[in-house]
Amino acid sequence: MKKKFLVMLLAVAMVFAFAACGGGGSEEPAADDQQESTEAVSFDDIDDNCESEDGTYQIAMVTDVGQLKDGSFNQFTWNGCKMYAYENGKTYKYYQPANGQNATDDDRIKAMTDACDAGAEVIVTPGFLQATALEAVAPKYPEVQFIFIDGWDMGIANVLGVSYQEEQAGYLAGYAAVMEGYTKLGFSGGGGGSNPACIRYGYGYAQGANDAAAAKGENVEMRYSWEYGSSFSASDDLQAMLAGWFNAGTEVIFMCGGTMFSSGAAAAEAADGAIIGVDVDQSNQSDAVVTSAMKGLAQSVQVSLTNFYGEGLQTGALVLGAADDAVGLPVDTWALQNWSVDEYNALFEQIKSGEITVDNSEVADPSTAGLENITFVQ
Repeated sequence: MKKKFLVMLLAVAMVFAFAACGGGGSEEPAADDQQESTEAVSFDDIDDNCESEDGTYQIAMVTDVGQLKDGSFNQFTWNGCKMYAYENGKTYKYYQPANGQNATDDDRIKAMTDACDAGAEVIVTPGFLQATALEAVAPKYPEVQFIFIDGWDMGIANVLGVSYQEEQAGYLAGYAAVMEGYTKLGFSGGGGGSNPACIRYGYGYAQGANDAAAAKGENVEMRYSWEYGSSFSASDDLQAMLAGWFNAGTEVIFMCGGTMFSSGAAAAEAADGAIIGVDVDQSNQSDAVVTSAMKGLAQSVQVSLTNFYGEGLQTGALVLGAADDAVGLPVDTWALQNWSVDEYNALFEQIKSGEITVDNSEVADPSTAGLENITFVQ
């Protein structure tokens, strides 16, 4: 399945002519229209809202906590949904569970049920909090494909869990930060220390910083916190805490959790500090971003949808990492000056080949992991 991911990753770059909400699908454009129809279309060019003629929608997404346009997890998962729909002439709709940040399992169950009842052939459900609702809804709609982003093998015939080796992306970010010359680092995580993806990002970040410090023969300092991140949202309290870190000498903070990014960006910009983005390239959201620890959210959604519509129901788990070119740093937009792209590529290849193995244990407190080149401070 991993080899298929690489092949399909190339295929999803193709763009076709408009038809209804989505693209032209199998309809062949006229010869004099072909050049225009294959011009690159960005995610932002495609409307978030599709109006179908009969009020039914083939592709649905039930959002995770936070806003649809969070500049990160929700937004880029949705980008994958609507890009596939655009390219293949499918109707699409997103559903946001009631009660926003305080959404319950019942709220998610209702959103999934509404999507099924509105004709969904496939429902994309980003976020580990979706698991209980999936257990309740998926067996009742056995012909509907559920794609569980940041999920796992649930043992349900119509649920595919898609997860990523975030520890590898975090490792690359931590290594890059120290090689750039930062010696006082921070990590601010979402989910209160219970979100597996954020835990992997953070522990990988600490491992990368530790190994880079060892390579340079020095010790670095790190502040590491899950405080004010339980809802993955920006807040005055979070911004005040991060401002305090910068005032105490922290130079760069990895912001790992949805719209928490906004609090980190505001604190960094006020202190002339730096931040590291998460999930996607967030360099266009703040001049304080030096790099981002990324995973292929939109691409993996497009591949999963392609596999479903080509082969039928998908089940089990798909785990993607460096070996699939599904995690990494954005070398074209990063602001690093003291660590080269060639050096990054060499490190990436070591991870990709397995020469460097990043521990993916769910260690929410790396200060207990025996990382000898990091001093953890409050």
